[in-house]
Amino acid sequence: MAAPLPALSGKQLIALFRLDGWEEADRRTHGIALVKTGPDGQKRIVIIPDKSEDLHPHVLHLILSVKQSGVGRPGLLVMIKRHGIPRGR
Repeated sequence: MAAPLPALSGKQLIALFRLDGWEEADRRTHGIALVKTGPDGQKRIVIIPDKSEDLHPHVLHLILSVKQSGVGRPGLLVMIKRHGIPRGR
């Protein structure tokens, strides 16, 4: 069984996505919309809650899903290995 993902706050996940090339597209009441064009030319938009507390594991799973960011669990682990976990909860 795979090790669990580290607990990340919305702010930490936003910072991690920005380090990975995602750009802020809009601010919403419930979070920040980030956008990135993938290698396949498909534009991805994801809204991440900008909360200081840890994201619920289900919310994190949905953000990483193919229907949203498309990053997936392996992609998140690569980003964490490459950039580390941003400070600031």
